[in-house]
Amino acid sequence: MAIGILVIADEILSGKRQDKHFAKAIEILGRRGLELGWAEYLGDDPARITGTLRRTFATDDVVFSFGGIGATPDDHTRQCAAAALGRPLTRHPEAVREIEARFGEAAYPRRVLMAEFPEGAAIVPNPVNRIAGFSVGTHYFLPGFPEMAWAMMAWALDTHHAALFRDRLPYEEAIVVTGAGESDLLDVMNTVVRDYPQLKLASLPAWSGTGARVIELAIRGDATQVPAAMGFVRDAIGRLGYAVVDKAPLAPA
Repeated sequence: MAIGILVIADEILSGKRQDKHFAKAIEILGRRGLELGWAEYLGDDPARITGTLRRTFATDDVVFSFGGIGATPDDHTRQCAAAALGRPLTRHPEAVREIEARFGEAAYPRRVLMAEFPEGAAIVPNPVNRIAGFSVGTHYFLPGFPEMAWAMMAWALDTHHAALFRDRLPYEEAIVVTGAGESDLLDVMNTVVRDYPQLKLASLPAWSGTGARVIELAIRGDATQVPAAMGFVRDAIGRLGYAVVDKAPLAPA
């Protein structure tokens, strides 16, 4: 199981608006000891949205979809979710009651359309304006408005996925290597990947202000194994003659 997000909006892809969901999703998950496994951006293209959802519904992933659940002509997510599932859209009684409680008679005939979800869906409460999102299995469909969507994402995690929470994110150690190119360190990196397959290694090359080559090497995973792997890396790179500086270990609570 992984946790992923879908951000659906033409205006994000065109640059009219900047996405805020990606960074906030990482923050919301991190406070619960969880990490984002993947993210995808989609325009308001019904065929592409339907195809993407058909693929993600076939997994065990926890998926948060942001955007496109309104009732304007450019909102397609509710209809695409129904199509991907092969189910009709039906009015969810609880979602209808929420909209009626918020708008009274003005809920009809248009606002109530936002209570039409794929058959069998459950609601995701909206604490801001009471226009609910919906869920199907481990997929959660939320509005694009950040103030609403982020509270709804937190509610879904706390209500349905608390068993996944961890005390902290995986432990990480990182070093900065000066003077080496990535090709110079490939043998060292390949040895770590081979001997510690349960850990994750990341290589981030950069250029220093003086023009010297700089690489940040990070190893992430179990706190009992990362130090051993990083110890090997420090020794191996030292024998190659490159300067190594430790960064502070990352183990956020």
